Amino acid sequence: MSAEFPVVRPRRLRRTSAMRRLVAETRLSPADLVLPMFIKEGISEAQPVTSMPGVVQHTNETLRKAAHEAVEAGVGGIVLFGIPAVKDGRGSGADDPAGIVQKALRDLSADLGDSTVIMSDLCLDEYTDHGHCGLLTSAGEVDNDATLERYASIAVAQAAAGVDVVAPSGMMDGQVRAIRTALDQAGYGQVAIMAYSVKYASAFYGPFREAAECAPQFGDRAAYQQDPANADESLREVLLDLDEGADMVMVKPAGSYLDIVRRVRDTVDVPVAAYQVSGEYAMVEAAAAQGWVDRDRIIMESLTSIRRAGADIILTYWATEVARRLAR
Repeated sequence: MSAEFPVVRPRRLRRTSAMRRLVAETRLSPADLVLPMFIKEGISEAQPVTSMPGVVQHTNETLRKAAHEAVEAGVGGIVLFGIPAVKDGRGSGADDPAGIVQKALRDLSADLGDSTVIMSDLCLDEYTDHGHCGLLTSAGEVDNDATLERYASIAVAQAAAGVDVVAPSGMMDGQVRAIRTALDQAGYGQVAIMAYSVKYASAFYGPFREAAECAPQFGDRAAYQQDPANADESLREVLLDLDEGADMVMVKPAGSYLDIVRRVRDTVDVPVAAYQVSGEYAMVEAAAAQGWVDRDRIIMESLTSIRRAGADIILTYWATEVARRLAR
């Protein structure tokens, strides 16, 4: 080849770890990460989740300690899931001012102030005795509009307890508008909504249902969560939620839906979150325990791929661990 056309050698920029770090196109920061946390009413010590090694159902005291550790590591936010001592058909514990999540929100708000973003899942499946995400009709189907009234009440209860962001995950039609209206009318216009706009009826949620004790007692959630075969409807859901007042949108799960993350990122100009769900976490931990994969490398590779696909925010059970690693 003539000197006029020098040989291009991309490997020059891959030669050392320092060089690779310098030219990396995608960067992961502790502030990008949100830690999901479970708090259970009526326990005296943290309870390990057997299908999710390293994850526990917290007491109020252990939750506060773990939240402090996450903040010290630089994690951008935490999101709470509550397990009440008593469940009923309407999920009464979800908006009880003395309920498990509301109590935890008040404590964390007092403890942490503005040092992190305190979020709370807004749904009914953890609180209902049937395990579905809303109120049921006499025929056993989820009643969309009656459920919206419950969601609105839960949002106001969480806002009163000090939450920064509510995260409705039930996939009810009109849920964002109902919640935004209720928050504004109650004087909580400052509370943001991170909508689970794209939530698939996924097999990757199994370990979460152990952690949150929320497996449906009959049927499944395919009638209100999205079909994994479909992509176009994800954008319709996202645009509907933004029109109704969502401040951020989420894709869940993350790893098997990176194409959806990218399509959403290319469509909207608001923050996009992706949830690396319990099944993704559990599979890596199980394979690592057998020595089949390099645990640290696969964790970082999976998170980087989610970021590369376009997610601004990543919900992951490894948030504190990874934030510490990134700060080294």
